[in-house]
Amino acid sequence: MKNSKDFDAINVIPLVDVMLVLLTIVLMTSTFIATGGLAVELPRASKSLQEQLSTTVIEVDKGGNLYMNSRPQTLLTLRDFLVGQNRETPILIRADRDIRLQVFVDVLDLVKGLKYKKVSIQTESRA
Repeated sequence: MKNSKDFDAINVIPLVDVMLVLLTIVLMTSTFIATGGLAVELPRASKSLQEQLSTTVIEVDKGGNLYMNSRPQTLLTLRDFLVGQNRETPILIRADRDIRLQVFVDVLDLVKGLKYKKVSIQTESRA
C-alpha cells in the first residue's frame, strides 16, 4: 500500500491567475502605446469617433503645430508626404479642442484635396 497521494488532477487556478495578470499588463501597455505621443485635449462628442486602424496620424497641438506620426511638420512637408502615399491609407486627425478652426480646416482641406478616402477624427466621449 502506498503512503503518497496519487495525482488525479492538476490545480490550474494559479496558472490562470498568472495568465490574467500578464494579459492585463499587455492590454494596459498596448493602450498607452496606441493613444499617441502628444498631449492633446480632444473635443467631446456624443460617441467616440476613433477607429482602431493602422493609420497615418496627424496631430495638431494647442499652438497649432502639426505633427505626423509624432514628428513635427508644416503644411507643405505634410502635403509632400501625403502626395506619395496610397489614397486608401487611413488618416486619423487628432486636434486639440482649443485650436483655431482655420488650422483644422487647412489640414482637412489638404487631406480631402488629395482624395484620401478614409479620413477620421478622434474625439472623446462626453459621458
